[in-house]
Amino acid sequence: MKTRRAARVCLPLLAWLVLLIAPAFAANKLQPIVINPDKVAVSQPVSEIAKTTGPPVFNGWIIRKEHETPNHMTKIYNEADPVMQDSEDPAAKLPVTLGFNFDGVDGVQAGGVIPPDTNGSVGDTQFFLITNFAFTIYNKTTGAVEVGPLLINSIWKNFGGQCQSDNGGDPVVLYDKIANRWLLEQLEYTSSYQICIAVSQTDDATGAYNLYSYTFNGLSDYPKLAVWPDAYYLAFNYFGPGDGEPCALDRTSMLDGQTAAMICFSPNTSDMGFLPSDLDGSTLPPSGAPNHYIELGNSNTTLKEYDFHVDFTVPTNSTFTGPHEITVPVYQVLCGGGGGACIPEPDGGGLLDAIGDRMMFRNAYRNFGDHEAMVFSHSVGTGNTQVSAERWYELRSTPPGGSFSVYQAATYKSTKYNYWMGSAAMDHNGDMALGFSVDNSTKEDPSIWLTGRLPSTKLNKLDKTVVIHTGTTVQGDVNRWGDYSSMSVDPTDDCTMWYTQEYSDGGFNWQSHVVSFKFTACE
Repeated sequence: MKTRRAARVCLPLLAWLVLLIAPAFAANKLQPIVINPDKVAVSQPVSEIAKTTGPPVFNGWIIRKEHETPNHMTKIYNEADPVMQDSEDPAAKLPVTLGFNFDGVDGVQAGGVIPPDTNGSVGDTQFFLITNFAFTIYNKTTGAVEVGPLLINSIWKNFGGQCQSDNGGDPVVLYDKIANRWLLEQLEYTSSYQICIAVSQTDDATGAYNLYSYTFNGLSDYPKLAVWPDAYYLAFNYFGPGDGEPCALDRTSMLDGQTAAMICFSPNTSDMGFLPSDLDGSTLPPSGAPNHYIELGNSNTTLKEYDFHVDFTVPTNSTFTGPHEITVPVYQVLCGGGGGACIPEPDGGGLLDAIGDRMMFRNAYRNFGDHEAMVFSHSVGTGNTQVSAERWYELRSTPPGGSFSVYQAATYKSTKYNYWMGSAAMDHNGDMALGFSVDNSTKEDPSIWLTGRLPSTKLNKLDKTVVIHTGTTVQGDVNRWGDYSSMSVDPTDDCTMWYTQEYSDGGFNWQSHVVSFKFTACE
């Protein structure tokens, strides 16, 4: 039996036995687990913290290893991918207009940690860039730096404990478009296993935050957040077996700065790499709709979808139901299906991490009125001269409130380049963008490209690529890359997208990079 959490409502013995033998979650068998915060506080305004806090200090390199997880695939079909699209084939030019295209912090400026875990989010007036250990807040209109770079833990100044003293990494920042607030987290694990959560009190990312910490009995790794009307949803990979764990945070209480419970369901051995659905746009999901958790299935022909309904008033009414197995075109697993480093670099560079064993952040959800859509991607094998490609999906529920199924899916590959570490999103017109890392083993240093499609583009096809940044050097001996990137959508016009990725500055040093762009027909 696995060691589980402290400060929780204990599961009855029967529920533990079901956990050990059940192949999937079942709401009538597994009981929700309630975790209360260790501490709740309010930060100083970040703009004030910045006046007395210096930038991160480089004291040498810290390499954060991605924790090994077993291959959760029980069946791999050795068949050709039937939906491959070669990016060199004739296709329409991607009709986008680039806006900002700039470098953020590099590894030295962030305090000397690798990989960067680059992600960012755009709000009403600001863009918030966060990487391992550091963050910077920009004016989204002028591109000027408003605050930063600062260490992430500076937001928890005077909070006490690890949230104040340490930076554990795996950060995520999102903009809650419903409440116009900022949401961010990072892990801690120096003296105990914690997650630190901050929710801004206004739409100003440089203002004060409601602060929370939650303690676990083991490391819940690779957290991924999502905004939904009834909760902030969260997913972990429970360290050790790497099993997926779903949780929900009391969003209403967090917005008010009150004590906020977290409700989780115990990890299941058949699950890993959940992505909860993250709301884009101004149209909410159907009233009372559960959050939709997506992960790779246990074969290379399936996805799994679960529905999380949370009840903070009566926690025992909370349910996590599924899996709802979704059949997809067969794809070729990358790096043997268990993650790992297999992306070759040119010029004597080593192999880079693919993180090919899970979906890539985010699961971008949108309600179009006549249907709901979720878009996301993961890195797969190609079966040709290059190693990796991007498999992308659009799932739909038509009409809203029904079951999700594949509307379109394809593998975007090249005979010249490796594509991996992608992130996707849609604007309110239904235009979809996909950004990713690019390289090859002969001449292309790790770079950043973009592709996408219009609603009028032929189903299962993407348009031509757009080069965002061309790399000029390899990373070298260290293989850590990613572990994720992020595509976010401006809530003001619901058109402009902001993509955050990395490239290499040589050696251990990485460079974060941000680009904003807009499909020309989106207004």
